[in-house]
Amino acid sequence: MSTPIWRKSLRSGTGGAGGEECVEVAALVEGRGIRDSKAPDAGHLTLTPTSFTQLITRVKRGDLDL
Repeated sequence: MSTPIWRKSLRSGTGGAGGEECVEVAALVEGRGIRDSKAPDAGHLTLTPTSFTQLITRVKRGDLDL
């Protein structure tokens, strides 16, 4: 199995004033991974591709209290 390539939004910035406070995502064999960029060794949440798409849709619509 290859090492996942974790990425974060270009809008998150590269540091300073909270610029690193975001999540990272990666395509995994078993689905899509989501992890905290400040604590990458703390583990990750794995979602199916369908569940990941539904989550992103709900976030963009403002359905979640984030």
